[in-house]
Amino acid sequence: MTKLKKATFQHIESELYSYNETVKEIERLRQDIIFCNTNEDENEGGGRGNLPSSPTERIATALTTNRKLQNLESIAYAIERVYNNANEDYKKLVRLKYWIKPQTKTWEGIARELSVSRRQAFRWRDEVIQAIGEVLGWR
Repeated sequence: MTKLKKATFQHIESELYSYNETVKEIERLRQDIIFCNTNEDENEGGGRGNLPSSPTERIATALTTNRKLQNLESIAYAIERVYNNANEDYKKLVRLKYWIKPQTKTWEGIARELSVSRRQAFRWRDEVIQAIGEVLGWR
């Protein structure tokens, strides 16, 4: 287990803050791909394209090859996996710090609600972010 770079740690923390928006963005992207009739055909010179001719196959191909969608899904999956495997104290920490909007509690308030020291709350946060980084394969 290698320690995350500071920038990676901050990026994962940012993704935790925006997790709910990420889930909404994933759903919006999927709906756009499934129901949008935009033709992204770049074959201007004629000839046959290399995309499947069946609409179902085209949609499936677009869903599996969209890089933005893949990236967002991998981040959401990592957060969900770590959150679902965490104990109740860690889950409560994530909810209190990252998912309750607007954020009204300081680290001292969060630690008090968890009945731990401020330092222990930081350790738990570090463990959660480290675990998400490991699932993502980030360093």
